[in-house]
Amino acid sequence: MIARTHAFRDVPAPTLVGLLGLSVLAWAGLAVSMMTPLSMLMMPTHSHWGVATIGAVYGMWAVMMAAMMLPSAVPMVAALSKVAQARRSASNPAVAFVAGYLVVWAAFSAIATAAQWALQSAGMLSPMGSSMSRVLTGILLLAAGVYQFTPLKRVCLRQCRTPLGFLMTEWRDGTGGALTMGMRHGGICLGCCWALMILLFAFGVMNLPWAAALAVIVAVEKVAPWGDILSRAIGGLLAASGAAVVLSALL
Repeated sequence: MIARTHAFRDVPAPTLVGLLGLSVLAWAGLAVSMMTPLSMLMMPTHSHWGVATIGAVYGMWAVMMAAMMLPSAVPMVAALSKVAQARRSASNPAVAFVAGYLVVWAAFSAIATAAQWALQSAGMLSPMGSSMSRVLTGILLLAAGVYQFTPLKRVCLRQCRTPLGFLMTEWRDGTGGALTMGMRHGGICLGCCWALMILLFAFGVMNLPWAAALAVIVAVEKVAPWGDILSRAIGGLLAASGAAVVLSALL
């Protein structure tokens, strides 16, 4: 049976401190940026999307995705380091792996930035990036909830919850190999979590407590022994809430 890592116990201290430290710095950077003039660029109205605004919004998304997703990658990076040590690799591939992982979320951030621009241009999002349409809110909730029960979600979540299983089938030597593994795992992680990420449009892209709550849900799904049960429970709650909001908006 493939061993599973359900918690952060037995994770090497450098791995835990490094990834969680980067996540904390990213959260701190987001919080501080909201108290600077940069916040005005990150909260545009539908008619003020210039080059600087696009860059600021993209930067916000990229930093936020790193802040949200790095903690849930700790077990995978720890398993990677242990396998590399067992294989007597010349160097620890963790840095290249994490870089590849973040490349995927940086690409997602570009898509999210474009989606925010489009939704704001249509008058459906506030400057804070929260839904101004009950129908949109309901659709986002419903879509995220239904996705929790799809085969793709189950397959991706299963692979996220079995780090050694992923490494046994995807291992590649060298720095380039580690970068590729990081990108492949990032793709799997994206397949697992993208629907939860779009909920940021429902309650506010700039709503850091809401973003932190989503980050906790993602981490628990991946590492807790009962994470798969939580995934289905959250799916049911989101789907029911979404359906109720859409019906109330249409009636």
